[in-house]
Amino acid sequence: MTEQLLQQFFQGFANDPDLFSDMRDFTVYTYSETAVNERWERQRQLGRIHLAVMLEQEPIGEVILKNLDSKKRFCTLSIHMKNDSVKNRGFGTQSEILALEYAFGSLGMETVFADAVHKNKRSQHVLEKVGFQKIREDMKYVYYRCEKETWGGLHSDTQGSKL
Repeated sequence: MTEQLLQQFFQGFANDPDLFSDMRDFTVYTYSETAVNERWERQRQLGRIHLAVMLEQEPIGEVILKNLDSKKRFCTLSIHMKNDSVKNRGFGTQSEILALEYAFGSLGMETVFADAVHKNKRSQHVLEKVGFQKIREDMKYVYYRCEKETWGGLHSDTQGSKL
């Protein structure tokens, strides 16, 4: 991800109501160049790996690998797709597979964690489809883990998307 790609990503971004367990917290997203710049800086300051999901020349998603621990060899995966026009087309699934390949292969991670809001059944389905195992849940989230040792790779078919 670059700063320019992040700006492009958030132009046309739409909040997904399924990401809000309490709809009182839901707001319609309004693009702000300043807010996106602040997000870019925050990701950099936290030392996260920020990847763009591309379809042709357009950023349609972001994948963030956060909570990186090179000694314990784990990280946490986060993914956001731009809007409904790119959802339910396999791009998120393929992006998660590519992110796992990168985390396990290039970064040497042994474990990748993820979570999803309870009502976000689509995200839960994708996490399970690509090899994450549910490990626990609380009132708000379902938590997942994917182990390199048992994952074995799913061999991505990128359908034109790439990280």
